Amino acid sequence: MKFVSYWHDTAPVFSGGAQGPLEGHYDAAIVGGGFTGLAAARQLAKAGAKVVVLEAERVGWGASGRNGGHLNNGLAHSYLSAKAELGKERAIALYRALDDSVDTVEALIAEESIDCNFRRAGKLKLASKPQHFEAIARNFEAIHAEVDPDTALLSPTDLKSEIGSPFHGAMLSKKSAMMHMGRYVAGLATAAARHGAVIHENTRVTDRRQSGNRHELTTSRGKISADNVLVATGAYTTPNFSYFRRRLISVGSFIIATRPLSDAEINATMPGNRTCVTSMNIGNYFRLAPDKRLIFGGRARFSATSDQRSDAKSGQILRASLAAIFPQLAKVEIDYCWGGLVDMTKDRYPRAGYHEGVWYAMGYSGHGAQLSTHLGMMLADAMLGREDRNPLKGLEWPAIPGYSGKPWFLPMVGLYYKALDRIQ
Repeated sequence: MKFVSYWHDTAPVFSGGAQGPLEGHYDAAIVGGGFTGLAAARQLAKAGAKVVVLEAERVGWGASGRNGGHLNNGLAHSYLSAKAELGKERAIALYRALDDSVDTVEALIAEESIDCNFRRAGKLKLASKPQHFEAIARNFEAIHAEVDPDTALLSPTDLKSEIGSPFHGAMLSKKSAMMHMGRYVAGLATAAARHGAVIHENTRVTDRRQSGNRHELTTSRGKISADNVLVATGAYTTPNFSYFRRRLISVGSFIIATRPLSDAEINATMPGNRTCVTSMNIGNYFRLAPDKRLIFGGRARFSATSDQRSDAKSGQILRASLAAIFPQLAKVEIDYCWGGLVDMTKDRYPRAGYHEGVWYAMGYSGHGAQLSTHLGMMLADAMLGREDRNPLKGLEWPAIPGYSGKPWFLPMVGLYYKALDRIQ
């Protein structure tokens, strides 16, 4: 078993990074070389801006290369709860932003000829309990009538041709997609560099100072100045950007990947070949990889760390969950096990905008693989003086009281949600 991300291990290595010391002045400096930062860099460079990307590790090292490989439309919340919390207009705008995000990724892949196995697969939100299907059905009725007619409600009988496990029905979101995340991030970085963005990997930002509209960034490879700064670091945001640290909760998310499955095994487990998410509070998500592995993830442990020891413990929990959902794969070999951090906000809505001279997009709360590209391009347009189409503009983002960036309370949160899953 390899304790590395499947996406990292099976993708080409980006070779277009800049070498040597870092110096000079830029129109925009982007902190973070994931989907958000690279998409913004590409958009800025295409418009002729002088842009630099500062990545502490290598492109796609964080959440962009450690996720489940889903490009799901729809909200992390139920649409009904989003309407109640945000109002109908904002809920619809956010829902449609997720739809548009999948379109944006698809168009970018076509424009830049990125080979990343993109496919409109559709997503199943699977009811783990009978009462969950009732809630899914109510949510479906509102979504289908008000915002997304490309949805369907599936009965347990309908599901027999989709998944080889006894769920109690599902909602199908037909616009959802999947892709190989590692190949996409390598292709996106290559495209950004080709258009003129300067990408520095292994370059950590150690200090930031601001005087008027001019920013000075000290990095492990030298100092630069910039007119604009975009922070796109998510769960890996450093104390240099304390405003965001006090608003983001970093939660571990863990994934395993099986050996490649035979056609017979696929027909018995995932004949529908869609992205799948269960309805439990501490649920699971899964899909087939391009080489027929089952990629199976979840918040196996509520932890703010992800190292090999933590990943191994979580992998054991995920293997038990996999066997519970698919008993026919109980003894299948596991080839990959990895973890990463998810940047959660208190209300689980993402945030993007401009605060005290700094642009930002983060807080994706486990649903950022597609939205990150979309928001990165939108914020780049705003920097360029184009129309500000940010669907999250104006959404309040209060700090979490008594919180400085170290989520000591996560074990208690995990116990709470486990208790909810037992009684709901």
